[in-house]
Amino acid sequence: MRRLFTILYICIIAVLLTACGADTAMKKGDKFFALGEYYDAAGQYKKAYTQTRAKDKPLRGQRALKMADCYRRINYTQKAIAAYNNAVRYKQADSTSIFYLGKLQLKNGNYKDAEKTFTLLLDSMPNNPLVKNGLESARMAPKWKADAALSGYEIKKQELFNSRRAEFSPMLAGEDYDQLYFTSTRNQAVGDELSGITGTKPSDIFVAYKDEKGNWQKPEVMESELNTEQDEGVSCVTPDGKTMYLTVCKSDPSYPRYAKIATSTRSDASWGKAQEFEITKDTLSLFAHPAVSPDGMWLYFVSDMPGGLGGLDIWRAQLTTSGIGALENLGTPINTPGNEMFPTFRPNGDLYFSSDGHPGMGGLDIYIAKPNEEPSPNPSEEGSLATSYGGSAPLLGGVGGGLYTLEHPGFPLNSQGDDFGMTFEGLHNRGFFSSNRGDARGWDHIYSFEKHEIVQTVKGWVYEQDGYELPEALVYMVGNDGTNQKLSVKGDGSFTQEIHPGVDYVFLGTCRGFLNHKEQLKVDTVKESQEYVLQFPLASITAPVLIDNIFYDFDKATLRPESTEALDKLIALLEENPNVTIELSAHTDYRGSAAYNQRLSQRRAESVVNYLTEHGIAADRLSPMGYGKEKPKTIKRKLTEKYPWLAEGDVLTEEFITALKDEEKQEICNQLNRRTEFVVLRTTYGLFDKPAEETTSSQASEAKE
Repeated sequence: MRRLFTILYICIIAVLLTACGADTAMKKGDKFFALGEYYDAAGQYKKAYTQTRAKDKPLRGQRALKMADCYRRINYTQKAIAAYNNAVRYKQADSTSIFYLGKLQLKNGNYKDAEKTFTLLLDSMPNNPLVKNGLESARMAPKWKADAALSGYEIKKQELFNSRRAEFSPMLAGEDYDQLYFTSTRNQAVGDELSGITGTKPSDIFVAYKDEKGNWQKPEVMESELNTEQDEGVSCVTPDGKTMYLTVCKSDPSYPRYAKIATSTRSDASWGKAQEFEITKDTLSLFAHPAVSPDGMWLYFVSDMPGGLGGLDIWRAQLTTSGIGALENLGTPINTPGNEMFPTFRPNGDLYFSSDGHPGMGGLDIYIAKPNEEPSPNPSEEGSLATSYGGSAPLLGGVGGGLYTLEHPGFPLNSQGDDFGMTFEGLHNRGFFSSNRGDARGWDHIYSFEKHEIVQTVKGWVYEQDGYELPEALVYMVGNDGTNQKLSVKGDGSFTQEIHPGVDYVFLGTCRGFLNHKEQLKVDTVKESQEYVLQFPLASITAPVLIDNIFYDFDKATLRPESTEALDKLIALLEENPNVTIELSAHTDYRGSAAYNQRLSQRRAESVVNYLTEHGIAADRLSPMGYGKEKPKTIKRKLTEKYPWLAEGDVLTEEFITALKDEEKQEICNQLNRRTEFVVLRTTYGLFDKPAEETTSSQASEAKE
């Protein structure tokens, strides 16, 4: 009898201890959940669930629901489905929980189950757009998978960039797209502690480079102050390559963590410490996933701040020299009551983003928003959603009430998992993105994509004539199809722009302190992608400009026939800059008498002027000057690359040349001194001078008065 009592006592104590342990675990779980540490919270809720007696069905159902919510947030899809099913089994699931179960069934590829779930929900929530989208998704997803070949996309998992943890949001950078930045929670990330949010290390930004042969190398940790023991990631770089915007999330043991946007500036080859970039004074909303528009004028980002359509919305803020300007929500059709995230741009201006609020295949799907400049056919429909997903279809609304075309690119770019974070290799429809498809742990990895398209592009290089690139230059592009664009150049002075067949273009290269240079291009129809290359050598307004390849007969001023090409280019330059007058100067080497060299150089300068006037250049724009050997050449840095034995600033005087022991080097210096140059004298020719007829007419009018 005593033994039976002892066993009963032990059982009672065990039950009490179990209940106490479950309650303690729930309290810990609730604390972790409030801080957004869903991985740690899920562990505590699971502990509480397993310690709850089977006959306490309502309590088990409530704890299963909390566990399911955490698993859903950290992408443990199958565990979340099992937990939601338990909540349903114990009759503790409300309509919101059933909705999440349906979304997870989509994400797991259980389209038939998802269709049943959303059909059931539709009876009780007939006007909920997200429920309607869920049902449409369950019905459309199998069709998208069946039509995979029609999408044109080729997808490949990039094992070189991936690890046993998560990698996401790749970003191509560099003048030749030879750098790939991405976010990862791999073991090489800074810090030793695991995140309570994900159960992995906090995310850092990693980078991979191409070698000289164009092959990608293994990723490495960025050697800079950018990464810390906190979370950093989801970055973008401004078109000029000088500023990086990124998402940061600082930890606080007693306060919920809100993602913020920060900036980093490049110093030489390294990125500096991230500084918070304040968009608004709102401290209770998250700001994440930055993307800069191709023109560099707008910062697109994700936020849940007031004024949105629900969930996470995509916003944009104007970037000005004095800080943040106008702030706008992109509105419909892009934003929905669901979540819109990870905006990014194809260089042609198409906006790519991911959403779970539009009909999709499950999880986050990638969508393409193409701006349409045509006016709305029915302004009264602005803001409506006029589409049947499954291809290109117009959607009305958006920033400024414009018209957008929203496309779902189908399978295999999209999948049943989360697909997001596009980055493009220039104007071509190829690059990288991230997806957690097929990963049981829900971790994201990097994939490549390519869709064969015929893309015609022009690549231009703007540089100082006889000098280096001009990164401050602007190129104006005008086409007979109505195109009128202003193009900025990269740090290497280059630009790349899409062009269209059958269009005639004019490009004008400009830069402060330099003369303009014009190029024309006629684009033909082709069967394969093609790139045209244009050169824009700009002549300085403040320094002498060498006219290369001008040749005279020996000891004479007669121009040789091979000089024609260079002189014709000078004529084109003067025609493109009609308000410029120049001094045309000829120079000789030090050999011979000063008087003779001066007379010879003067006649040579006059020969060039005569050629120019014979070809339509007004004589009063040209001043011939023969300097003989009075002005020996001063070496520029660019020339030292060809002749490393010369230094920038060297003046090729007779003393300098004769001091060279090598006769070949002496002759090279003499050749450099024998040159024809021009210097800009005025840039206002004809601007303030009245034509003779106008002057006479004006005088006659004054006389009558």
